[in-house]
Amino acid sequence: MGILLQLLFNGLGIGAIYALVALGFVLLIRAASVVNFGQGEFAMLGAYFLVLLFKILGLPYFLSIAIAIVMMAAFGVLFAGATYWPLRNRGGIPVIISTIGASIFLENMVLVLYGPAAEQIDGLFDEPGIQVGPVFMDSQYLSILVVATLLVILQYLIFEKTLLGKKLQATSQDKEMASLLGIPVAAMILITFAYSSAIGGIAGILVAPILFVSVQMAGVIALKAFAANIIGGYGSIPGAILGGLSLGVVETLGAAYISVPYKDAFAFLMLLMFLMVRPQGLFGERISEKA
Repeated sequence: MGILLQLLFNGLGIGAIYALVALGFVLLIRAASVVNFGQGEFAMLGAYFLVLLFKILGLPYFLSIAIAIVMMAAFGVLFAGATYWPLRNRGGIPVIISTIGASIFLENMVLVLYGPAAEQIDGLFDEPGIQVGPVFMDSQYLSILVVATLLVILQYLIFEKTLLGKKLQATSQDKEMASLLGIPVAAMILITFAYSSAIGGIAGILVAPILFVSVQMAGVIALKAFAANIIGGYGSIPGAILGGLSLGVVETLGAAYISVPYKDAFAFLMLLMFLMVRPQGLFGERISEKA
């Protein structure tokens, strides 16, 4: 039982990373009807910005994190200008292809600048963690869970309790009507890209001490976060959170009890099961179409 509880804790920690990146997917799906396959690269860039600021430039650790998050928010606006804005009136497929192309470009750019070797980065705290009964709560996994919870609460407060949140929701529901009501739709979409990019960067910064910082981390995180989005329900915020957490737990338990080399396969096996049994996901709604 002690081992199982330990695995559940570790799985929830990794799952929280998938949930944060999946949340970035959902925000852009709802606000701009765009599936951004560069979301994993946002996580990678956030981690590399931290490497640049902390290890190369020598800035204080927490100051480096704050600057990296601001840089990621600014990068999100640039990303929107390069991939979404020129193609916004041409349908969803051109934008999706554009984000895929941008993700490939970003991976190769980072590969040229930093090389293929993985970078090691310090965790948020020097203490290794705390022991609670049979479970050792590693400080980095605990930090991931705490930060992810705070971000979800913050997002709820912004979307439900502020005028900006109401405008963002109106934009996501009907852009034309929101524009007629005087809401600056373009600004709302850019804010969503910036926020989505910042969330991805935070996820990359949090997971960097565990997975190390490498170009390969982008693809792994993006695919599993997208799978979490499908499992939870396409475009559902609660679904993205629950899907990410469940995916992390399944992956961790599968690696521990079945096979470590096939750890990634368990996540996609779970995705296939949902596509066959409940394709609309946990929080999705079944949609009927007339022939």
